[in-house]
Amino acid sequence: MCELFGFSGNTYKEMNDYLDVFYSHSVRHPHGWGLAILDGKVSRVEKESKQAIRSLYLAERLSEPIYARTCLAHIRYATVGEMKYNNCNPYRWVDRYGRTWTMVHNGTIFNYDALNKYKKVQDGETDSERVLLFIVDAINRKEIELGKELNQQERFELLDTLVCDLSQGNKLNLMIYDGDNFYVHTNEAHTLNQLETPDGRYFSTKPLSEEDWYPVPLTQLLAYQDGELIYQGTNHHHEYVYNADQFKSIGGDFIDFANL
Repeated sequence: MCELFGFSGNTYKEMNDYLDVFYSHSVRHPHGWGLAILDGKVSRVEKESKQAIRSLYLAERLSEPIYARTCLAHIRYATVGEMKYNNCNPYRWVDRYGRTWTMVHNGTIFNYDALNKYKKVQDGETDSERVLLFIVDAINRKEIELGKELNQQERFELLDTLVCDLSQGNKLNLMIYDGDNFYVHTNEAHTLNQLETPDGRYFSTKPLSEEDWYPVPLTQLLAYQDGELIYQGTNHHHEYVYNADQFKSIGGDFIDFANL
């Protein structure tokens, strides 16, 4: 599948050492890369539909210090969707109150009918993009129902409900930043790790150094602010276990890049 990297910090930290190692993993994830430097309501997202280690643009970016308090990064191994810009993470979407939601996703949604309608409005073809559109749409509907903007805890509680439902039978490793909360979720064992430091918390599919990385708790949505855990969601127990037959069920949407 894909690999994810994220940082939620209490100060600006240089990301280059971790990003250099992370993007080197594109040897096995050659179908695109993305980087989001996020600070409150200001965000910068850069991505390309090419292998990270072959990107002259990314090499130039990494040759200079990259500082962030909040960061998301992604390298893609495609299962759904062609190798093009609109199919690369991170994805962004703006809710009805102007809040920007930025997401990276590692996994596959095998069966969740509520996502199908977003095929008509998304820019690319990936299930990852549909997941974000679904989440922001749910936020918008709830805010219309209540007649007000949701606060931090209300957004977390709604997202917790959505993630619990989405996780049933699907692989859902994701990180989302909404300008306040940094959300993290995994439901496959040994596929997301974290590192605590005095300056914040790093997350990565695979450890990126010899430091004391350890697994992110399974099957539970977590929310961080400035690197500190502020909310813990329901333990839904929907652990995903790899099953090759599920990928066959995707049919014509499945793209096998193994010979690239």
